[in-house]
Amino acid sequence: MKRLSTVLAASLMLALASSPSFARSTSFARPAFPSSHLDDTIVVKLPNQATMTLFVKNKQQLREMRAYKLDSLMILLDTYITQAETAGKNSKSEQVTMEFYPAKDQPGKQVPEQIRITMRNDQGGKSTRSGDKVEVNMGRVFGMKVEENADGKGGDRVSVHVGDYGKDSLATAKRKAKREADRNRAVHNNFTIDLGLNTLTDVKAQPGQMEPDLKPVGSRYVSLNWLYDIRVGKVGSPFHLMTGPELSFNNYMLDNNARFINTNGVTTIASEADRSLDKSKLAVTTLNLPLMASLRFKGNNDKDGFRIGAGGFAGYRLGSHTKIKYSEDGRTRKDKDRGSYNLTDFQYGVQGFIGIRSLELFGKYHLNDLFSNDRGIQAQTLSFGITLLH
Repeated sequence: MKRLSTVLAASLMLALASSPSFARSTSFARPAFPSSHLDDTIVVKLPNQATMTLFVKNKQQLREMRAYKLDSLMILLDTYITQAETAGKNSKSEQVTMEFYPAKDQPGKQVPEQIRITMRNDQGGKSTRSGDKVEVNMGRVFGMKVEENADGKGGDRVSVHVGDYGKDSLATAKRKAKREADRNRAVHNNFTIDLGLNTLTDVKAQPGQMEPDLKPVGSRYVSLNWLYDIRVGKVGSPFHLMTGPELSFNNYMLDNNARFINTNGVTTIASEADRSLDKSKLAVTTLNLPLMASLRFKGNNDKDGFRIGAGGFAGYRLGSHTKIKYSEDGRTRKDKDRGSYNLTDFQYGVQGFIGIRSLELFGKYHLNDLFSNDRGIQAQTLSFGITLLH
């Protein structure tokens, strides 16, 4: 394969494409062959009888190619094509594809993010055809395909395809570019919702006090989470740190016709004797800040696979109230009473999650007592449930 002539032809083609005089003097014409994905074509005949054809969607693609430094780009292409040729000669396969990532190797320079080179041969690198093909995918949106074919009359034809060629449209390429950019970002912000239940552990009531008997389904937990997922290490590292504000709502719904009351500065639980309660609960709103370490592994089709994380949290109580619902004189009544109810203001604990793909389960355990010492029942809150991912 005449590698050097192909690279020089591609270099000239791109140089012409980025030249203002070329843009003024060159006209666009429709391809002579059917094409559903290419809109315009530019045909350039050189003095040595070689013909180059440039296919583009529009003039904007030509202008955007000016961002690349052509000399450096051609050196890269020459180096990578040499490696691809060597691999093709040593391979028994009819096609060898190699991918290079110059942007990662040369951070801070204006070079393509990805270059993919495909060498096709009929007999494992020993081509008996009249020509070979090299496909170069530059960056995440633009692509270039160089075809070198001998016409048997002493001339060569080189076609350079820029933009969306093959099966992918420009819109598809842009979507792929966005997904690739998202994967490469070190920090992601996510909004999630935790839905679960509350229960009390290590309950210790004072002598003569009732212990809380919570309704399992009625004691609900809801949390709105704005989390920052920070990758630690290079692209592809499974180790992440997670933090961000959480607005949590803890509900403790009592059973057995009981309610929370304040008596002589102490929060207790009392049984209602004169009326039947349809609902009786204590609701607490807190603002938390978690810090968790996690391991995240990719699954099939580059989707999230297995993940697990654990850490701690600290928070502050924003508000609280009790609410009872009952019937009286044939009418439904709801009484709401706002107050601190001797609840602990500052809260802290441990939490964790485990998930795979779109399914994620969480658990959160408060290390502090729900109520202040000697002013309420001693107990810790355990919350667990499912996380709704954005």
